[in-house]
Amino acid sequence: MKMINLVNRASVFTLILLFVFQSCSSSNDGSEDTPVNPAPTNLTVKVDVIGKTAENPNGDGSGKIKLTLNATNALSYKVLINNELKEITTGELTYEFTASGTNNYPISVSAYNGTKFINTSTTVNVYVARKIIWADEFNVDGAPDTSKWGYNTGTGDGWGNNELQYYTTRSENVKVEGGLLKITAIREDYMGSKFTSTRMLTKGKFSFKYGRAEIRAKLPAGGGTWPAFWLLGDNIDTVPWPGCGEIDILESVGNNPNVIHSSLHSPGRSGNTPDTKTTTAPNSTTEFHIYAAEWSAESIKFFVDDNLFYTYKNSSTTPFNANFFVIVNFAMGGNFGGAVDPNFKSATYEVDYVRVYN
Repeated sequence: MKMINLVNRASVFTLILLFVFQSCSSSNDGSEDTPVNPAPTNLTVKVDVIGKTAENPNGDGSGKIKLTLNATNALSYKVLINNELKEITTGELTYEFTASGTNNYPISVSAYNGTKFINTSTTVNVYVARKIIWADEFNVDGAPDTSKWGYNTGTGDGWGNNELQYYTTRSENVKVEGGLLKITAIREDYMGSKFTSTRMLTKGKFSFKYGRAEIRAKLPAGGGTWPAFWLLGDNIDTVPWPGCGEIDILESVGNNPNVIHSSLHSPGRSGNTPDTKTTTAPNSTTEFHIYAAEWSAESIKFFVDDNLFYTYKNSSTTPFNANFFVIVNFAMGGNFGGAVDPNFKSATYEVDYVRVYN
């Protein structure tokens, strides 16, 4: 028995030595295979436009598409679409475009296995029907709808423009009456200011990225009046102006009646911005006109009564690719409004509606 045990132990010891020797030999001569992530190959991209038919080759107006991605050895995909980067692992992505009209969009797709990747690109034509995503028709008399509007109040140290008014929420300055929003600027001594008025905004209640924003309004008359309709970057609390961006759809001053200004403010192009144009709106203080901007990743277009007068070329380097909120206000005097007519007593900015479309 002892001899058998010794033989068995010797056999086991010999096997261990052989295993160690083979392991050392494998590691020393480099003959052991090292796992390698193979690069993806055969990347294909299938684009299905939702609702596409022979009669509607660009879709049903929803703006939705479905991407089906496939590549040999791919573990994940990155899709650059409409200036947005999407990362997925399933090989399927549904995306909804929001800019109204029929547009052609480039799509870039990369397939990954670890750090190795391949890429390809394609394009798609998509029709998006225009639809309202937010609006106030001002059909209920009284104070403006607090679910839609908040206010800036006070002097704001001239709001950066040496303006003269004190903004309030009083019914003397702002109310809905007869289907119209009425913002009235009044010459009066109030809280240390010589004028009162109102500034309404949707901050914290509504913001949007890309689409059409419009106002139908009749402008106030009088030297020193300065009504406006504009958009401001929703990230202003963390990215101070002008880094947050500003899109001025309508500005007009009573000292230069019927002239409509549309402008954009961004880093290095703020204050007296070079990104500005003017047009005219005849009888703007006695008749209603529609002032609008159509905003996309490629451009921001400004209209009066659907007449295009200014196109700004947008790009990924501007602040104009994030959410913005809406502002309607009526300022007095300041750097832009100019001198107030000494005979000015009050004037009203009347708004039929404010609408935002996809």
